[in-house]
Amino acid sequence: MNQYAVICLDNNPVSIERIRSELAPLSSVFDIYTAENIEDAHHALKDIHDDQQTVALVISHHHSEFNGVQFLIELEQLPHSNIARTILVSASSDIDSILTAVNEGRLNHCLTKPVQDQVLFKSAQKELTSFVIQYDSDNLLAYSDTLDQQRLLRAHIEQKIHSFQSGFIHDYHQLSDHALAERVVRALQDVFSKDDKTKAIRDYSPEHLLTVEGEDNRFLWLLIEGEVALYKKDELGQQREVVRHSKGNIVGGMSFVTGEPSFSTAITLTQAQVIKLDKDSFAQVMHSNNTLLPLFTNLLLRHFNRRLQRSITNKIKLQQTLESLEFAHQQLIEQEKMAMLGQLVAGVAHELNNPIAAILRSIETLSTHLDQILNSSSLKESNKGIDVLTHSKLAKPLSTSQERELVRQLTSTIDDRVLAKKTVRLNLNQDAEVLTTLKDAPIAGKELLNDLEHYHYVGNSIRSIQVCSKRIADMVKSLKSYAREDEEVRHYADIHEGLEDTLVIFENRLKHHQLEKHYDTNLPPLLCQSLALQQVWTNLISNALDALSERGKVTITTSQQINDDGHFLVVQISDTGHGIAPKDIKTIFNPNFTTKKEGNFGLGIGLSISQQIVSAHQGFILVESEVGSHTHMQVWLPFKQEGVPHE
Repeated sequence: MNQYAVICLDNNPVSIERIRSELAPLSSVFDIYTAENIEDAHHALKDIHDDQQTVALVISHHHSEFNGVQFLIELEQLPHSNIARTILVSASSDIDSILTAVNEGRLNHCLTKPVQDQVLFKSAQKELTSFVIQYDSDNLLAYSDTLDQQRLLRAHIEQKIHSFQSGFIHDYHQLSDHALAERVVRALQDVFSKDDKTKAIRDYSPEHLLTVEGEDNRFLWLLIEGEVALYKKDELGQQREVVRHSKGNIVGGMSFVTGEPSFSTAITLTQAQVIKLDKDSFAQVMHSNNTLLPLFTNLLLRHFNRRLQRSITNKIKLQQTLESLEFAHQQLIEQEKMAMLGQLVAGVAHELNNPIAAILRSIETLSTHLDQILNSSSLKESNKGIDVLTHSKLAKPLSTSQERELVRQLTSTIDDRVLAKKTVRLNLNQDAEVLTTLKDAPIAGKELLNDLEHYHYVGNSIRSIQVCSKRIADMVKSLKSYAREDEEVRHYADIHEGLEDTLVIFENRLKHHQLEKHYDTNLPPLLCQSLALQQVWTNLISNALDALSERGKVTITTSQQINDDGHFLVVQISDTGHGIAPKDIKTIFNPNFTTKKEGNFGLGIGLSISQQIVSAHQGFILVESEVGSHTHMQVWLPFKQEGVPHE
């Protein structure tokens, strides 16, 4: 039995059967009741009330022989149905009945007969989406497979961000230290009363050692009962008691947050009960309760503030203590800001940072090589250099295998692989004059290539600046709708150019790893939304890089494949990273799924959105992975898309 119900009222049995069939996809999350008269409808309302359900939607037909409007008016008097959304199905000429429903009852949507196939379903889906957003906001993702997924995702994201914001700007400063500590203790006890596999709630006898000054600490203790004393050595090495903690105080908070050695030695003075958290259990607890994170953060900040005040009062290494606390404050504030904003804004900020860094690097490269060109180029060299510059700005990218083959062919003419590789990169492998110089006068040829290489770097830098500037503009534009509503016009595009443009964004991260490209040079242009697909490449390449260890390899392969459904363009992005567990492969595309490392608060929508974009192109994504070895992500895009208008 579901929490919410839908009532459909119509005195025509044939129409009732059609309604039941059309609304069947909703039955997984809403119980569907049908009635052929108002009396049966009231019996249905009673059954719903007895089962402690709530009416979410009422669909009532109205015509000259059946007064469905009266039932809508009566709904207002019943507590378990007065919040229901309502749809009236009436003849277009029956204006008086519609006005009555609006004035005396509550009407959300009106359909006029005859009602075409699926129109009623879409209307019901829209109204039920509005209902759950208003009345069941904590469980929005549970309805994402049945109702309007994009609206639910947006509402879910807004709710998460609002929850973080409201938590952090809450007036917790109005609470006393004791009251704030009581709220945190009660909240944590409530969490661990249901599940305490890590045995976080513990009892310690007197003189139990918690932290040792100068040694590493991996835990945070919240005192429930008892007393703990903190000791610090003075200049003579004598242990001095600097403070005593009681119920609601935090022990080990500074070293736990910063990762630095413990500032003091903590010892229990009495029988004590504590909540002991390591980093894993801390992250799990804070994710399990949206209100607990800001509450605990305020307590932690207040704890740090009290420690600062005590340090000033006691005058023990005043300057060092102040600097340490300021560092901890700033670090904690920055971390919690990211948690508050969530992965949505954090991901966009990270993506903006990459192209900005690429632009700055390109400007620096551009300045350096322009100086070289202006100071040393001859007229003859300048003409050839302009050709090299133009090619580097506009040329389509070569795959790793293509470049390797051209270099191999050229080494039969130039017996120097380094010069051959540079000649191919400058697109001079067909230039007879350059090849003759390299063969007959290697030293002069090498100097010529070195001079022309400046033009190549200038062209590459200009292309990088153009690509990154366009990427920044696209990302800023997409902030309003990260879920990528389908607004971009489809056009024919070279997939390789989109991949290369995306790789520019990750240039700084890729330099730490090996990149291989195997491009099918015979790929025809694809009718697509190229900017939307770049979001897919961005997500997949970012995930691949996240999965790599210190030195790994990312391989990008394009090909054409044919299966029973037609002719496809396939883009495979592979990595040699840690892989995906078999139990997770079936759920990685679900909204809210995330494998982010500890401390990276996220909404888990990257792969879900990628799948939506690919599905909008009538394609699909395949995943093959082995834990500890590799992951292959294949994006299949059909060359022929049915029902898609051309430019």
